[in-house]
This record gives sequence, structure tokens and C-alpha cells, in this order.
Amino acid sequence: MNLHEYQAKNLFKKYGIPTTKGKLLTHSSQLDDILDTLGEENLVIKAQIHAGGRGKAGGVVLTKNKKEAKEVTNRLLGSRLVTYQTSKEGQPVNSLYIEKPCEFDKQLYLAFLVDRSSQRITIMTSSEGGVEIEEVAKNDPKKIKKNKINPVVGIMPYQCREIAFDLGLDDHQVKQMIPLLQNMYKMFLENDLSLIEVNPLVITKQGDLVCLDGKIQVDNSALFRHKKLNEIRDETQEDARELQAEKMQLNYVSLDGNIGCMVNGAGLAMATMDLIKTYGGEPANFLDVGGSTNEQRVIEAFRIILSDKKVNGILINIFGGIVRCDVIANGIIAAVEKMNMNIPLVVRLEGTNAKEGLELIRNSGLNIKEEQDLDKATKKIIELTKGN
Repeated sequence: MNLHEYQAKNLFKKYGIPTTKGKLLTHSSQLDDILDTLGEENLVIKAQIHAGGRGKAGGVVLTKNKKEAKEVTNRLLGSRLVTYQTSKEGQPVNSLYIEKPCEFDKQLYLAFLVDRSSQRITIMTSSEGGVEIEEVAKNDPKKIKKNKINPVVGIMPYQCREIAFDLGLDDHQVKQMIPLLQNMYKMFLENDLSLIEVNPLVITKQGDLVCLDGKIQVDNSALFRHKKLNEIRDETQEDARELQAEKMQLNYVSLDGNIGCMVNGAGLAMATMDLIKTYGGEPANFLDVGGSTNEQRVIEAFRIILSDKKVNGILINIFGGIVRCDVIANGIIAAVEKMNMNIPLVVRLEGTNAKEGLELIRNSGLNIKEEQDLDKATKKIIELTKGN
């Protein structure tokens, strides 16, 4: 689960991490009160969406006076902002964060993340803040430093000092960096976070460290432990199909293609999408119905796939291990009968009761193509969806 910038900064403040002060605006009628508090001149108005690249897309604007502040507020609030990290439709802007600009001498990059290869929380830093870290990694990877934290002893003061020295901080800033990193690590653990990204972490004109931006991701699997974080979840920033899938315990990710995929097992789902791409098709989604799926979940999976208007064909690839292929077949038949599907559907079944499952589909009288060979099934759905 992602947090908005203002939510991340509220969490920073709770843990004593230096950040900027601002006001949240959810309705244009609140602007006058905010201007009375912050002043009318020289404000930064930031669109609150779950995506990076807001500045380049016009979602972060410096205003000089009240007139400009009102114009920007009316333009952004209620719009959809398109950045390099969003879809073509963009993300809805339902709130704005307004703050005073911060004058700084230098921009740094700081992140806490989970390094799966070492199975440790890792601190990633760079002296090149304020730009996409991907660009730094591409153009000058030596400027990115990584420090892994031993989970037994936690973050050590010497690590904090080494990070500060690598960033070229002076003695005053080193003394600020140590508690900043220690508090951020504590925040990471206590809230079951999977990512904290501060870009930029700035050195102000006064020589102090301030988190000018904040991006936080919470581990979805741990949300049951964090009622307050769950309450501030902004579902308007999430794909409606992905939300519905989550409620049905289905793993679904929307993509840009036209061939819907329904598969059991994440690895098999990835392989299925790769095969579609290999043979010249474009998958419309990743959908893993799980290893212990049932008829009702298959029906719900169909509903989610078909809610995507780009889908003009569906490939079902099931390997029966724990799950029985005849149970899946009954779910497919029930779904097709209920939804009056008029797009091509190719089913590949293999494993437990695959023969019985394919026989059920064959005798259903429905317009469903069955295959036991995955390559043939993939080529068939691509052929059937071309030109449709």
C-alpha cells in the first residue's frame, strides 16, 4: 500500500524526522484559510497522487501570489495527472499539499528498502538527489551507495557516520544524520514498511537536513497489524479490478494488452505471459487464481478480466496439482453460461483430472477451444484475437 506525500510526512514528524510543514487541501473552499496560515506569497502546491514524476507533469507548482494559487488549485484539484509512472488515463487528483518553499544548497537521495537477494533492509544513498534514481544508476552507478543492516544488531552508529561521510556532510550535518537514519529504521520496522524514499533530502541554506519529499510503501501482508494505516488507504489511487481481486484473494495486475490470462501459480502465470509475447501477442493482465481455487473464484476471475474493455480473448492455463482440473472446468462452463461471453476463449488443462476437465468442456456445447499443449493454446488465442 502506498502513502501520499502528506501522509508520509505526518509519519516522519511522528518519528522526529525533519521535514517540511504544510497544509492539506481537499476542497477549493479551504484555500483561503490555508493562505491565512501560510501566507499568500511564494507557495508550493503539490498534487497528491501515487506516482512519481509529478513535477515534470505539472503537478508541483510554485505560485507567487493568491491569484496564482487559486488558478493552480482550480486547475489541479479534480483533474487527472499523467506522469511517466501512470497509465494513459493518469491518476485522479483528489487532494493537494500546500507548503512554503525550502531554500537549499544541495539535494541528496535516501531510501530504505528490502533487498531480497541478501534478505536484509538496505539503505541506498546518492549525492545526486532531485532526479530519478534510475537515471543516476544508468549514467553514474558509482554514485549510488548501499549499506545493508544486520537484523540481529540493527542499524549501528558507525554505519550512519559512514553514510554521512560518503555524502560529504559536515560535522553539524553528521550529527543530524545519525538520529535521522536511526529513527527512519525504527519507523520502517514498527510499521512493516517495504520502502521509504526521500528524493530529495536537502541541505538547507542554514546547513540543516530536511526531507523535502517522502514516498512510503507498506507491506500489504502486514496491514492487518496496522489499523490506523489501513484507515488512510486511498483506494481511488488503485486499479478497481486489482482491488476487487484482492478482496477475492486473487492476484491480479492490469497490463496494456488484449489477451486476458487466467492461470494458477505466479510462476506459471509469468511463463504464460512470456509465451504470449514470444508468439507476437500482448497479455492484458497477470492473474493468478491460486493453487487451491474453486468454482466461485473462477467465476469472479472471469468478471475481473472481462471488466477490462481492451480484452478481446482469454487464455486459461491451469496445471492441476492440488486443484482438480474438472473443478476448474465446471467453473469455466458456469462462468461462460452466466456471462454470455462473445469473445474467443482457449483453455489449456494439464495435471490432476485434466482429461476429465477437457471432456467436460468438449461436451458443454459452448464456444470454448480446448488444448492440452500450451504452445498450441497460445498460438490459437493469438490467431483468434487478431483483427477482433
